[in-house]
Amino acid sequence: MTQTPSQPVWLALAFRPLFLFAGLFSVAAMLWWCWFWAKPFAWQAYGGPLWWHGHEMIFGFAVAVVAGFLLTAVQTWTGVRAINGWPLAALISLWLAGRLLLAFGNSLPPGLIAFVDCCFLLAAALALAHPVLVAKQWRNLIFVPLLIILGLLNGYSHWAVLNDQPLYASRALQAAILLITVIMVVIGGRVIPMFTANGTKTPKALPIKTLEVISIASLLVIVIMLTFPETIPPRGQSLIYGLAFASNSWRFLRWRFWLCWRVPLLWSLQLAYAFIPLGLFALLLHSLGWWPNLSSALHCFSAGAMGSMILSMMARVSLGHTGRTLQVPTALSLAFIFILAAGLVRILLPIHNPAWLQYTVMGAGGLWIAAYTIFVVYYAPILCNPRIDGRPG
Repeated sequence: MTQTPSQPVWLALAFRPLFLFAGLFSVAAMLWWCWFWAKPFAWQAYGGPLWWHGHEMIFGFAVAVVAGFLLTAVQTWTGVRAINGWPLAALISLWLAGRLLLAFGNSLPPGLIAFVDCCFLLAAALALAHPVLVAKQWRNLIFVPLLIILGLLNGYSHWAVLNDQPLYASRALQAAILLITVIMVVIGGRVIPMFTANGTKTPKALPIKTLEVISIASLLVIVIMLTFPETIPPRGQSLIYGLAFASNSWRFLRWRFWLCWRVPLLWSLQLAYAFIPLGLFALLLHSLGWWPNLSSALHCFSAGAMGSMILSMMARVSLGHTGRTLQVPTALSLAFIFILAAGLVRILLPIHNPAWLQYTVMGAGGLWIAAYTIFVVYYAPILCNPRIDGRPG
């Protein structure tokens, strides 16, 4: 399929615009957040600054990357042309409209803002479903309901904001963090063992079906627990956290992360995944009263796993889908170190001294900004120019 003159290169596949815009948006959103903590000001963003930050790093940044990855990968999985061209431009415009309205649309009806923001995930789910249904690849249909449930959680959080229910708004965001973690666990289980085997010239760690089911199912139960915590008694919650921690830790160790130190695209991905069992362990300790800071535990998944895995996956996917060799410049290795450090700072410093929260946010935010700025600088030309091998996409 050749590139037509009416279709810009950056609209050939979803990863191109969504990775670039997500990277730019994360830098802008984190700069805004650090500025707020450095010098508090009268912030008029929809939902207030705390909700806006949590919502936009999940439903603005992370969701854009997840959609960009899935709407690109589905073409490889099914052999059916994925969304591209002007339909893709319309999808991006919907995402961008949500970001602008939440930041600057306070003079507009709140219900309109919520409606526009909620439409993106529904549209992305429909765009993802089409190639899967055409090819009848039912194994990959799992991601469609996951995107729809994410959209429902987004709507739930908006409902809570509109009805002045901060507890439910927070629960929706927490559940969304764990649902995106489910997506990372599913995708990670598919690609990390394969990437590790290819990159280290060693046999691939084959999945154990029972372990895969327990790892994913326990996380889905945690999503329900965080949305409706009254449904499971505290002792039962601790057991589920323990099961999720044990199964995901075993799964991670089977991928032999210690083989990957010479390949930045491997060690960055492996260490990013390590934040998931760390976060599950933190939730287990929190349920037992031994980890006092729930926010710090949840940041294992958001600032830790999401921030690091998204950067590593965007770097790899962008190279592979533009015909380039899977080698990153030294600056990207530095970006991987920065984003991993950002996660550790955001998780550990509040535990050491809660009074350092302002400096924690600014320090972790500064590392995040540095990491994603490096990505944008190096990858904007890659994402906006044709494949170097002349193939479409």
